[in-house]
Amino acid sequence: MDLAYGPKYEAFRDEVRAFLAAHKDQAPRGGEQTMAGGRAWQKLLIEHGYAARTIPRAYGGYGAEPDILESRIIAEEFVAAGAPMGMANQGISMLVPTLLELGTEEQRKQWIGPTIRGEVIWCQGYSEPGSGSDLASLKTRASEDGDDFLINGQKIWTSTAHLADMIFCLVRTEPDAPKHQGISYLLFSMKTPGIEVRPLVTMTGAAEFNEVFFTDVRVPKSQIVGERGQGWQVANATLKHERGMLGDPNQAGSRLKALIELARTETVGGERLIDNPVWRDRLLKLQARVYAMEFHGLRLLTGRLKGEAPGLPGLIVKLMGCELNHQLAAFAIDALGELGVLYGESPHLRNHGNWQRNYMFDLGLIIGGGTAQIQKNIISERGLGMPREPKPAS
Repeated sequence: MDLAYGPKYEAFRDEVRAFLAAHKDQAPRGGEQTMAGGRAWQKLLIEHGYAARTIPRAYGGYGAEPDILESRIIAEEFVAAGAPMGMANQGISMLVPTLLELGTEEQRKQWIGPTIRGEVIWCQGYSEPGSGSDLASLKTRASEDGDDFLINGQKIWTSTAHLADMIFCLVRTEPDAPKHQGISYLLFSMKTPGIEVRPLVTMTGAAEFNEVFFTDVRVPKSQIVGERGQGWQVANATLKHERGMLGDPNQAGSRLKALIELARTETVGGERLIDNPVWRDRLLKLQARVYAMEFHGLRLLTGRLKGEAPGLPGLIVKLMGCELNHQLAAFAIDALGELGVLYGESPHLRNHGNWQRNYMFDLGLIIGGGTAQIQKNIISERGLGMPREPKPAS
């Protein structure tokens, strides 16, 4: 069996390595990804085709044809170099592919370019108090007022709402329609009068999530994606891309690389962790799962290029990816022993405390984007054809 990529792809690998050797020092660090440094790096990646690679040039992307092996090589080399890949956020990873699939030409030209360059930051207005797992029961309403909608209601767990310029938001425009058929998908500015954002502090100590309140927020009817009342179909397209973002195998690969380095440098009783058979066996099991996720990602990419529906393989990505990322962080916490319980400021912190933060934040992601329990129901019912969970009598 010949697993070599061949001369064409090895030449492309050399090209990627040369880029990283020349430009890696320009990469942003930590929270700079959404700041000027992050935008400059993103612009450089787009120019060379390492971000927004297959997005058409007409919308601000690089415009390359999809190629599975090129995508794999880019991911491998960026992980190996310890360099951040292109920005991944709700606008780039969720809204942009939704607009490419279901948006109008005007919407694509208006929003895709600024979004992939990091010039416009988006948040997602989906969950509400009492409408999380049962999203279609949402109550935020949009009443007609001439050429506009007036929006009233509340969203919760709205990531980055305190930083966002824009929101893609689900609202009920047809209150008398069945709950899945009366929803519309709107785009509007977070600076619109009548929007109030209240941060929610999580157990990480930070406020990544927010409550968002709408009081007579005026939005033109033209700012709808898809058809009025058909927002549930648009929302599910976005959720599909959200699950892919949350289960990104490249993120797990980067974390595994850091974990192997941790095992090589940390010692217990004078012995390196990686030389201890118990710890090494646990690390190898995690490594096998990361590799499985990477090859599963290639399988999904192959199917997408063939025009095949992702089916069951696409349904497991979010569940498996989020649980794996949390278990990778858990290995680090356990391996660090008493240092693993440190949080905040301490001269003994490893990796600037990122392992501790990831451990707690990733636990939240097992809930966010559809809880693990809901994901298992979706896998069983939609993927395996098992009977739907019975609903209690009303």
